[in-house]
Amino acid sequence: MGATHLPSTEFDGTDIEEQLEAEAEAHVGDPDEPMVQLLAPDGTLGADPVYSEYAERLDPEKLRGFYADMAKIRRFDVEATALQRQGQLALWVPLTGQEAAQIGSGRASQPQDYIFPTYREHGVALTRNVDLAELLRQFRGVSNGGWNPKDTNFHLYTLVLAAQTPHAVGYAMGIQRDQKFAAAAAAANGATSQVPEPKAAVMVYFGDGASSEGDVHESMVFASSYKVPVVFFCQNNHWAISVPSSVQTRVPLADRAKGYGFPGIRVDGNDVIAVHAVTEWALERARQGEGPVLIEAFTYRVGAHTTADDPTKYRESAEESRWRAQGIRWSGWRSTCAPKASPTTHSSLRSRPTATISPRMSEKPPTTWKPLTSGPPSPTPTWKPTRWWPRNWPGSRSTAQASPTIRRPRQKVPIDDHHDHCQGHQ
Repeated sequence: MGATHLPSTEFDGTDIEEQLEAEAEAHVGDPDEPMVQLLAPDGTLGADPVYSEYAERLDPEKLRGFYADMAKIRRFDVEATALQRQGQLALWVPLTGQEAAQIGSGRASQPQDYIFPTYREHGVALTRNVDLAELLRQFRGVSNGGWNPKDTNFHLYTLVLAAQTPHAVGYAMGIQRDQKFAAAAAAANGATSQVPEPKAAVMVYFGDGASSEGDVHESMVFASSYKVPVVFFCQNNHWAISVPSSVQTRVPLADRAKGYGFPGIRVDGNDVIAVHAVTEWALERARQGEGPVLIEAFTYRVGAHTTADDPTKYRESAEESRWRAQGIRWSGWRSTCAPKASPTTHSSLRSRPTATISPRMSEKPPTTWKPLTSGPPSPTPTWKPTRWWPRNWPGSRSTAQASPTIRRPRQKVPIDDHHDHCQGHQ
């Protein structure tokens, strides 16, 4: 095995392994496979017969909000990773590189929709108004969840791979039946003038690795059979821990939806406008009773799977560098969109610089963004980890007695060797 060659499967170094990967890459990496992309890497706005209508609804304020959310959640992710290295968290699951997929899809949902996340959807939690500090409670080991899902319609994190997909379908089937019974009761009582409650849908997140689990298959069978109002949102970040997506599937993940009888869409997961448009279309379709949709957000996990993982053991740094260099955008795919004749036809998108819509990894947060702690705005805020803990945590002072710097809990969470074995790789 060469020095630059990294193992990927149990068949590594054999003819079987080379044949399998070649066949997979021929399909999964086919440049002719269409992918929805409204914003080209050079900033050109494209036109799509279906999704441009949804992009036109975005005004400059919403676009600025997309960028602010992506910058904020990336800064939070960096801080949470640092807290784990300091021993304040038992584990952390980074999301760097997947901000657009999460912010775009989360902002497309409505308050009555219910969201089932995995354990990496910190950006979606932000869009559902979950307190970011509450996300840390489970990873610190002081709570079984961290927040009340009834307050935001954002379910607790699911640590068991793909277990949330049957939960989501069952919840959506409940919504479907509740709405049916409510309509029947209203018709029986003659309440035709009463304004009906807004219809809801369910969106469930999972990764390319979880797509290999039987739970996902069973969920899609039920969802298709009963035309359940659910959107399956798969974040294909190319790596299921150490297994590449080319080993996970021989065809694009979105194509699997054909076998279940509902639409599957592959979208540029780092084009926040395209992600928002596709997700909004899918959720509207689900609310109207037209059944499920599978969305494959084609993105990239820049960092480690968790803070207990060392990606240098199974992938080359050059791959990560290529994605960073292009601002986590992918231009090697055939887009479903055609460039517009003139960029001036979209005034709301024209009013914002391209760099604020799809920031590069090396870019700093905007100077107008304020950090969560006190003090003047700064392009590179320096936060003290102790400021993150809620005042009602064990060992902290009461709200009336609290000082600007909150005292840490007296006992640190024990960290075993599994969580601590790669500390030296940072």
